Amino acid sequence: MEEREGREGRRPIRELAVGGVLLNSRALECGWPRRGLTRALRAQGWTPIRAGAWAEPGRTPDLVTRLRAVQLVKPRLVVSHRSAAALWLIEVLAPGPGGEPALEFTDPALTLRREGHGVRVHRVRLAPEEVAERHGLRVTDAVRTLADLLRTEPRDAALVALESALGQRRVGPVRRAPLTSLDAITAVLARPFPGAARARRWLRLCDPHAGSPAETIARLRMLDAGLRPETQVELLTPDGHRVIPDFLFRGKGLAVEIEGYAYHGTRDSHRRDVTRFNRIQGCPEVRRVLRYTAEEVFYRPAMVVEEIGRVLSGMPAME
Repeated sequence: MEEREGREGRRPIRELAVGGVLLNSRALECGWPRRGLTRALRAQGWTPIRAGAWAEPGRTPDLVTRLRAVQLVKPRLVVSHRSAAALWLIEVLAPGPGGEPALEFTDPALTLRREGHGVRVHRVRLAPEEVAERHGLRVTDAVRTLADLLRTEPRDAALVALESALGQRRVGPVRRAPLTSLDAITAVLARPFPGAARARRWLRLCDPHAGSPAETIARLRMLDAGLRPETQVELLTPDGHRVIPDFLFRGKGLAVEIEGYAYHGTRDSHRRDVTRFNRIQGCPEVRRVLRYTAEEVFYRPAMVVEEIGRVLSGMPAME
């Protein structure tokens, strides 16, 4: 009789979830028995996310859900670095081989070193104004997120993220406005963080007008090879159309375009790129255009740079 009354007095388990995530500890606090809890949750269609945390039936354990599970267990943790970049729709380079990237958090109390498999915790101070809310999660604001990536990521990954945030980008189905400015990033990196000096050097390589991760990587590969084109130069066609090639070696009349609708959006965008290519080719400052796909830039950069250098060496100077 007492067991039946206790069962009838419990709140429905779905009402105990926060943002679609249920903690075992929450269910136990509300009177659900430890014994048989896991079996009952599985029977109702709950999906395990991590030890002691479940996603409600019908919810895919996506990034936000997995981040929420960690933050519910350790509320003082703030989503940061690559995980925060994803929430801000900042493009980042895919990590190297080795499986799914770790969820990243910062512990401003400087106490927690680890929080289970697949979670990376950074121990760094955060000012209150550097913490914002996204999708119901406490997350480093866009400026602090970028400063952290510049301090901790390799050069190429850091600059891809920075240039993404500085420009207007389409990330998946969303067209996002610029998130911050170089001045704001520079101000944060003036503080004595580990890695800040290196990050400040990389700021000098930034092109706020880069249009895609592939353009960023192409420019960096050219710079590494001693090739220094102008970027995002405004040209006029003979019939008065304004066009902006990705890269221009003005002294030789060579334009370089990074193509591929994988990064430019849709097939309609790709068709517009073709029209743009034809207009660039008609500009008096341009004698030749080289076009490369994003895949070539990411996976065959040596070929791309070698061909650009070879073509430049074979072209006479513009008169």
